[in-house]
Amino acid sequence: MEKSVKYFINIRLLYKGDDIKTAFGPGIACLLKGIEKSGSINKATKSMGMAYSKAWRILAVAEEQLGFTLIERKVPEGSVLTEKGKRFILLYDEMQEAANNAVGEVLKNTDFEF
Repeated sequence: MEKSVKYFINIRLLYKGDDIKTAFGPGIACLLKGIEKSGSINKATKSMGMAYSKAWRILAVAEEQLGFTLIERKVPEGSVLTEKGKRFILLYDEMQEAANNAVGEVLKNTDFEF
């Protein structure tokens, strides 16, 4: 039976000088993708099993630390990602893919046995 190492890198962006609050990470990326898909913060949080209040907290922290708005609230219709929010989630996904590919290359090119 062949063994294989499984890995997945989670990129977390921190605002310079702040080692406590994550400005952007896998949780908010998932939330934003859920908002984009459903058009609703409430629906996105329910599908994730996340508290609605937590979603607002992490959105507020991310927007404050990144310096731009990620979502537009369109009451009563719901919410949508801003253009910068859409571009940033694509950039984040690109960083995730690049990090995972880099780890894969290192593992592929080693003679270390797991």
